[in-house]
Amino acid sequence: MAAHPQDNPVREDGPARRDRLPEQLGPVAPRNALSRRQILSCALAAGAGLALGRAARGTAAAAAAATTVTTPTADSLFHLPLITKPIPATGERLPAIGLGTDKFYDSERAAIRDEIARMQQLGGTVIDTSADYGESEGLVGDVLSSLGIRNRMFVATKLVAGGGGFFGSFIGGRPSFERSLTRLRTPRVDLLQVHNLDGVDTLMPLMQQWKQAGQIRYIGITTSDPSQHGDMVGYMRRYPLDFVQVDYSIANRDAAMNVLPLALERRIAVLINVPFGYGSVIEQAESRRLPDWAADIDVTSWGQFLLKYVISHPAVTCAIPGSTQTRHLVDDQGAARGRLPDEAMRQRMERFWDSA
Repeated sequence: MAAHPQDNPVREDGPARRDRLPEQLGPVAPRNALSRRQILSCALAAGAGLALGRAARGTAAAAAAATTVTTPTADSLFHLPLITKPIPATGERLPAIGLGTDKFYDSERAAIRDEIARMQQLGGTVIDTSADYGESEGLVGDVLSSLGIRNRMFVATKLVAGGGGFFGSFIGGRPSFERSLTRLRTPRVDLLQVHNLDGVDTLMPLMQQWKQAGQIRYIGITTSDPSQHGDMVGYMRRYPLDFVQVDYSIANRDAAMNVLPLALERRIAVLINVPFGYGSVIEQAESRRLPDWAADIDVTSWGQFLLKYVISHPAVTCAIPGSTQTRHLVDDQGAARGRLPDEAMRQRMERFWDSA
């Protein structure tokens, strides 16, 4: 079965703004937008250190280029309102940036505990893991239990029908789900997803039973492979899904042609994996200068630029970039603050990206 890293493993469009739904807009731009831009410009000059940290996740060439790019810290953003988006099935709102965990290993336990604690302090709630992410589920369960914050977080995990999977867990179906509950130290999960569409027809009746029994709140399916988007669309039409999780980034817009429009039509929430393109997108970005006009959408780093593009799509509920370091998580969480790009800005971002 193909691996499904739902986030960056290295790192760890239409109507005018006034015509969009409130949940698609983010906070309304204040009258003193110029002053805010001046503040963010000051932050741009102050944060070159974070650029070095991000570039360390990429190639040596990207790291060298980033030494001359003024990519700042996100600290200046957290006084701005938190961007949340609704789950269409219920109206429950989620912060627009979560956390992917496919690179969680026990050797990084202390750092991961600090990272999750900081995420919760900053307002993030969505943590996405999987039965076949090795030590990830157990680490997430231990950390949430030790911090006493399980009930404040939105925990999503995955299973397959026949075992195997990313790390070769060789357990699928009901035994996999029961093990997930044990590892996560919880009687229920917020979202259970069929990983990589592996056994959707087999698992869907079971998942619906578990949902009725209160062991899961929402049901979903996932892929990180554009070649599976057609199959995903078929399942979206066949089953009453609450969520889909799909690959989407400024450099990979395939999902915007089929999966995302159908999610809007059928009122299905969307999680976005690999928003940094397995590391290649962030590397490419950090070899360039962040445009000055990024301050107009409260962006102070390339990571935030890429994430705000993703979460500003009307169909997207939450993006789940991966991280095992608190400084990276803080920068990512900054993308869940302030203003979202409107359609005109999204097109400008695409043109800028495509011009490279």
